[in-house]
Order: sequence, then structure tokens, then C-alpha cells
Amino acid sequence: MTDAGTLERSADRATTILDHWVDSAPWAGTSTRTAPVFNPALGSVQKQVRLASASDVDRAVTSASAGADRWRDASIAKRQAVLFAFRELLNARKGELADILTAEHGKVTSDALGEIARGLEVVEFACGMPSQMKGAYSENVSTDIDVYSLRQPLGVVGIISPFNFPAMVPLWFFSIAIAAGNAVVLKPSEKDPSAANWLAALWSEAGLPDGVFTVVHGDKEAVDALLQHPDVRSISFVGSTPIARYIYEQAARFGKRVQALGGAKNHMLVLPDADLDLAADAAVNAGFGSAGERCMAISVVLAVDAIADELVAKIAERMGRLRTGDGMRGCDMGPLITEAHRDKVAGYIDTARSDGASVVVDGRGIEVDGDAGGFWLGPTLIDRVPTSSAVYRDEIFGPVLSVVRVEGYADGLGIINGSPYGNGTAIFTNDGGAARRFQREVQVGMIGINVPIPVPVAYHSFGGWKDSLFGDAKAYGPHGFDFFTQEKAVTSRWLDPSHGGLNLGFPQHD
Repeated sequence: MTDAGTLERSADRATTILDHWVDSAPWAGTSTRTAPVFNPALGSVQKQVRLASASDVDRAVTSASAGADRWRDASIAKRQAVLFAFRELLNARKGELADILTAEHGKVTSDALGEIARGLEVVEFACGMPSQMKGAYSENVSTDIDVYSLRQPLGVVGIISPFNFPAMVPLWFFSIAIAAGNAVVLKPSEKDPSAANWLAALWSEAGLPDGVFTVVHGDKEAVDALLQHPDVRSISFVGSTPIARYIYEQAARFGKRVQALGGAKNHMLVLPDADLDLAADAAVNAGFGSAGERCMAISVVLAVDAIADELVAKIAERMGRLRTGDGMRGCDMGPLITEAHRDKVAGYIDTARSDGASVVVDGRGIEVDGDAGGFWLGPTLIDRVPTSSAVYRDEIFGPVLSVVRVEGYADGLGIINGSPYGNGTAIFTNDGGAARRFQREVQVGMIGINVPIPVPVAYHSFGGWKDSLFGDAKAYGPHGFDFFTQEKAVTSRWLDPSHGGLNLGFPQHD
């Protein structure tokens, strides 16, 4: 089931074109624009992806509207059966999807499988949709009057997903949206689009009716068309803060529900009583996994002065063991997504030196296990980073780990709370009192205590504070079902036929 949705094929892979997915089949659309899709480990184009026009988006939404009408009337048992079938197919074939992720994003195979596993958690949560879709009932609120609530789907919902998690993030949103009875139009990143078509084909195999899951590829034109389309009831997005703010403002302007998860600058505070070996392992794992292209990556270690030298040495020693290269070769870290992004991230190393920081490990020019044309940048460690530096302020989104030295707990907490971001954070300590104080005082949405990447399990909800979240709800968990449903409250009285009479007074409970 590889290359699902490809209409045109050629011996020259650079001319293979990935189509949209409409009515359970590939669809070319009317636009002739395409964009290249690279293999980042090779630095070469492996296919082209179609870029939808506004009229293409309208055609896709029309199909989804018809699908929504059919799917909302499907019984809960029918929806649940399709979800269970999809879960089984995805689990059985996750290796195929992992290979697609590695080929187009660059992350190593083990990381790709981990991404799929975290997405599967949400599919499994969505399979329990009957308990999440129940309303409430109050009997005899007034004489012979009952009140009850119903949860019903929105209709057509739009999802705009990022390049860094081309499978997991869509799974977070569309699993719950479909379970709740909606039809989904997914606009994946044009940088690594093939996973979306693969998932669409899997939904069809699982028995999902035509029109309930649609994929539209594209750039800003397609995004704006989704934001403005009158039949799209909600927008779900994950990406950088400037784009999240734009998505939120534009979608809200056109009357849509919005969950827009923005950027991050995640801090890890290491106190003097912490297990420094554990902290060093965590900093390396959380800083360089997926080449740092994670919104939950630890990008700043706040090291208390008393242990800073020792901790930096331990981190540097561990970094020396990492093997950077092609994700298909069993390496620890792969390439960055594009050449332009790699060059932008690498530029921060020179900025750090200009700002007076110390570059402990420079990831430029390292020896890699892969093709020389790949978009490589090795793990980089920068110590004594001033908080005034762009290296500290910007979301670098690459394998650059900064160390900011602090005097103690209060100093570190102040830096975290002073950040405009509030996505994730962590504290490493063996002091329960300090950990409890931290979880109460820190102004961040997701907190780890001796856990560097505190992504909640599927039956909680994912999302940050401040400039890391715009909109009406966090992702998945209880927030997900609240977001993708609308509630009706019904007040009911079945009258005795003999009852009658007029009364123009305001209704009262009696």
C-alpha cells in the first residue's frame, strides 16, 4: 500500500506526482502547481505534490459535506467498528508508515515508530467514544418536566498539520473528529505529504464511507481557502506561534471554532540535588530526538551554578556517543527537513559566539553515516547563553541545546515564567517539596517532574499556555470530544390530554 494516491508514475522519481484524496480515491484537481518533496537524508527530490487551488478545496469540502451527512447518521456501533478496524490495520502496518516518515521527514525509524505509537494511543481512546458521547439527564426538574443533553457532530472540520509529526498530529485530531461523527478535510505539510494519503487509504480499507476523510495538499492558498470556507465548521492546527496566531485570527473571523497549538521554548530546570546522570541523559534525549524538530523538545537547560560545570560535561560526553546519519541505517539522529532550515539553524551557532556564549559542541561539519548531500547538522551544545541572545529567545527547532546558568530555584522559575511561551517544561530534583512548589508556580501547560518530554497520555489533553496555544480547546482527550461536538439541551414535558389553558407569565419552576 505504498505511494497511495499517486496518479502519475515515472522511472524518474522526481516526476512522480502525489495527488489529493477525495471520495476515497486519488484526485488530481484542477491546479497545475506542484512542489518538490525531498528525501532529507539524500538532499534530492523524490516526488512532486500537487498544490490545491481555492476551487480544489471547495470541491473537497463539497465531498466532505456529503460524507458528513451520511456519517453523522451512522450508529455509534458502526462508527466504533470502523475505528477498531482502522486501529488494527494501522498497528499491523505501522512499519510501512514508519518508512514513509523516515524517507520524507528524515527522523530515524525508531523515532518514526514512536510517533505512530503515540498516535495509536489516541485512536484507542477514540474507540471508547460511546462513553465520551453520552449526554446528561435530569428527571422532574419541574413538575412532569425533564431536561437532557445531546452531543452531536459539527459537520465538516479542517485539520492543518505540521511537517515534524506527519502521522501523530493528524491522528490526534482526526481520530476523535471521526469518532464523534464529523467529516475531516486534512491539509498536511507539503514538505512530507505522503503519510496523509497512506492513512486515507487505510481509512477506506477500514470501511469509512466516501467523503468522511479527505486530503487536500497545498500551501497558503489551500490554507486560506479552508479558513474562509463557510461549510468548514472548525480548524485544528499545530505549528509555529506566528502562524498559529494567524490561523486563530482568520478562522475566528470567519466564525469557526479553533484549536491552534503554537510554538515553544521548553526549559528544563536542574536543581543541585538532582541525579545528574539522569538529567544529562534526559537533556540529550529530549534535545536531539527527531533532530530537535519537536514542539516539546527541551531546548534550554537551566543549570544551577553549583552543578553546572559537571552537568555540561556529562551532556557533552553523551553527545559524543551519538551517531548522526540516514534514519534507515539505525542512527541516533537524522537530518533536518530542508536545506534552508538546516542553514538557518546552523546560523545560530555563530550568533551564540557573537553574543558571548561558549560553543561546547559544534554540530557543523561532522562526519555522518549518510549521503553527503543530506541536510545534516550534528547535535550542538552551547553554554553560558545570555537570555538576551536570539539563541535563547527564538524557537530554533533544531539540534541546538542551550545552557543558561542560574543562581537557584527562584532564578530559574523566573526565567521560565518570563518566557512568552508556555508549552512544556521539566524540573529535575529529588526534593518532593521543590517539585510540588514548581508544579504550582510554573506558568506552563505541561510539566514534567524528572520527565523531560511531558506529553500527556491520550485520556488527558495536550496543550500549553500563553503564546503556545490559541483557541477554544487543547488537543485530544476530553478537550477533543468537547471541541468536535456541539451540545443540545432538551426540555421535555409530555402533557396529559386534559391539561390546557393560557398563561402569559414567565415560566417558573414549581
